[in-house]
Amino acid sequence: MRILISGGGVAGLSAGIDLVAGGHDVTLVERSNHLRVNGSPIDIRGESIGVTAKMGVLDPIRARRIGMSERIEFVDASDRVVAVLQPVEVNDTADDVEIPREDLVTILRAALPTTAPLIFGESISALHDDGAGVDVEFASGARDRFDLVVGADGMHSATRRLTFGPEHRFLRHLGFYTAIAALPARARRDGRNSMFNLPGRMAGITGYQDKALSVFLFRSPWIDYDYRDLEAQKKLLTDAFAGQRDWRIDELLEAALADPELYFDSVSQIEMDTWHRGRVVLVGDAAYCASPLSGRGTSLALTGAWFLAEALREHPDDVERACEQYERLQRPHVLRAQATAAPGGDLLAPPTLEAIAARNERLRTASR
Repeated sequence: MRILISGGGVAGLSAGIDLVAGGHDVTLVERSNHLRVNGSPIDIRGESIGVTAKMGVLDPIRARRIGMSERIEFVDASDRVVAVLQPVEVNDTADDVEIPREDLVTILRAALPTTAPLIFGESISALHDDGAGVDVEFASGARDRFDLVVGADGMHSATRRLTFGPEHRFLRHLGFYTAIAALPARARRDGRNSMFNLPGRMAGITGYQDKALSVFLFRSPWIDYDYRDLEAQKKLLTDAFAGQRDWRIDELLEAALADPELYFDSVSQIEMDTWHRGRVVLVGDAAYCASPLSGRGTSLALTGAWFLAEALREHPDDVERACEQYERLQRPHVLRAQATAAPGGDLLAPPTLEAIAARNERLRTASR
């Protein structure tokens, strides 16, 4: 089949690798003019580890393994450690792999066959599925026709919106917003990963190799804003920590305001009854975002792309049956991953001073 993939992230690149291996003619388009490599390291867990082995990328992934989350310290305003997050709190098994996002994306990009072009600065603006194929109009004005369109364009998926309707129908806000910004490497003292809490808020410094990051998490009901408006994002972040001067919050906010690649978004999930309609199918965050609090979005992207490619391999002449098989195999992984998000929020940003103290005591007891 001739297949278009919208999105050049982990889900899109993985789908491209798997679908080319299945004998399909694949084209990828990515709205940005470059691969997204900013953000915190990501985790590969559970069945997705076996998937990367089948894809032929497990060895280079393991070679770039890091341990950023192995020791996270919660500190008070005087920078005194008050609790330590144990690996069992964040890992499923000892085989889990944490890897810098840029390394995983680079590995997947290198594994994508040259027969599958990746076109930057391009995106889908209109779709028409007539049952026999999908006519696609691109933002550039170009037009083409494909046998299948795969939406791998993230939580704010345009492919989902064009096929299933507005985002608000499927987005479930979990009550948090998060931000990540680059810091000078010297800001991370002694290689520590330190997190400071105020009620309902967390600000921290973490890093890996020679990189340092400022990380933020704060509780908030849904906020209407343009998720592509960087200045609006920066104002929301500073408003959330307004008047707070404890610990190193001023330093971290200053770095966030100076970072042109600041990552800011709601902590939300995408919940859908089905991930396909006709000859359009969704994978990764576009279909089943589990939120950063789950730490399992990358794993879902890998397994989802693999299950879709395998289903199309087994049912080459029946797209509907293939998509149904993909959903049947992937759905249990999604339900498990999404269920882990709520405890993650309570762990990282307890709502009250009393809850912060209780969290710290629980962690201290667990470490004895």
